[in-house]
Amino acid sequence: MAPVVGTTFRSLQVRNYRLFSLGQLVKLVGVWMMFTAQDWLVLDLSGNSPGALGTVTALQFVPVLLLTLYSGKLADRFDKRKLLIIANTVFAVTAIVFAILVAAGVIVLWHVYLFALLFGIANSVETPVRQAFVSELVELPLLPNALALSAATFNTARIGGPALAGVALALVGTGPVFVISTLLAVAPIFTYVAMRPADLYGNAKRKSSDEARVVDGLKYVWRRHDLLLPVVLMAGVGMIGFNFPVTLAALAKINFNAGPSSFGLLTTALAVGALAGALAGSGRRKRPGAYLVVGAAILFGLFEFAVGFAPNFVVALILLVPTGFFSIYLAQAANHRVQMGVDAEFRGRVMALYVLVFLGTTPIGASLAGWWGEHYGVPSSIWAAGIFCFVAGIAALVWQLRASGDRIARHKGSRRLVLVRAEEPLPAPTTTPVAAAADKTEDDERRLSVA
Repeated sequence: MAPVVGTTFRSLQVRNYRLFSLGQLVKLVGVWMMFTAQDWLVLDLSGNSPGALGTVTALQFVPVLLLTLYSGKLADRFDKRKLLIIANTVFAVTAIVFAILVAAGVIVLWHVYLFALLFGIANSVETPVRQAFVSELVELPLLPNALALSAATFNTARIGGPALAGVALALVGTGPVFVISTLLAVAPIFTYVAMRPADLYGNAKRKSSDEARVVDGLKYVWRRHDLLLPVVLMAGVGMIGFNFPVTLAALAKINFNAGPSSFGLLTTALAVGALAGALAGSGRRKRPGAYLVVGAAILFGLFEFAVGFAPNFVVALILLVPTGFFSIYLAQAANHRVQMGVDAEFRGRVMALYVLVFLGTTPIGASLAGWWGEHYGVPSSIWAAGIFCFVAGIAALVWQLRASGDRIARHKGSRRLVLVRAEEPLPAPTTTPVAAAADKTEDDERRLSVA
């Protein structure tokens, strides 16, 4: 196990990255506790309205839609570490005021809306800068592992945060949960300050305001099909398929008549699968292929569709594990494909665009999911999202085949379908089980097997 563990967690040998991961883990546990308690608070204040949940989620991400591209410009112009210290300080101060109002018992629904918007403003700066900052913490060969561990950190917090929040809500109530989460939210401020700036990688000369133009980043992605496909795919999947903060709380309370601890279990099941998906990509040493991203999108859509038809709480709990796995496996593979294919001088702006399409479209998707759940039922909003993601994955597959000249053909002598590269001949037929097994390669750019 020692070599496996050493490979999986090798980025943690870098001091700056170790500090980064620690700060993110502590903060995100608090953030997920806060957001879990916030969802439950909104349902209490609104009389169990899925629409109110959709509004809160939308307000959290409206600033991402409006400000993220400019934040990418800031990331390419200024010191990312200092920007992150400022953004996390703003977030912590906002969380403290929010917690005081909740603990004092004077919170009303419009307060929640206002603070959701303020949190969104802080995150609209912090998220794209943090995404680009990871590449300065480790050398390029370690970047896939560092990105995978960052995703694992995020999903570890998604497991611990909602679970702790569910238990704490049942034992001590909403106010103390917000106080605890606020105390945890200040951790990154100290870890960023403790980093050694001299040990950062890729700290090239900062661009001036005229050089670091947002439009140049957009043109750069438009000219790069290998970047454009995952960006467009994640725009659709992120907008429609990743609305679990809206749908799971409503599903637990309205459809399954569950309490806060059970709601925490649903969120934790999703996060357990997501953590497994993140760790599954931690050993990746090269840029993932387009077909890996597309395949993950198709499988995610199928499992989300199944969750929408779960007949009871237990079945939903089980199905959320593979749904979570392919959600983060997809997001991580798409992130890796973009991060490892972009030139360093455009990294901040390109990652800002990625964050914009992945998270900035959430106001549209969250509002739509809340409206749909209000009028047609929460389960239908989940399975309809699954259908959309499945179709988006198929459309991305067709797009990639046409752009690359690849084709899918039946393997001679078997019922198996294989992906044939444009420059490669159709594989020769196999006659023995051993030879047939040998045909299966792990290079997702070369071959896609379909049962």
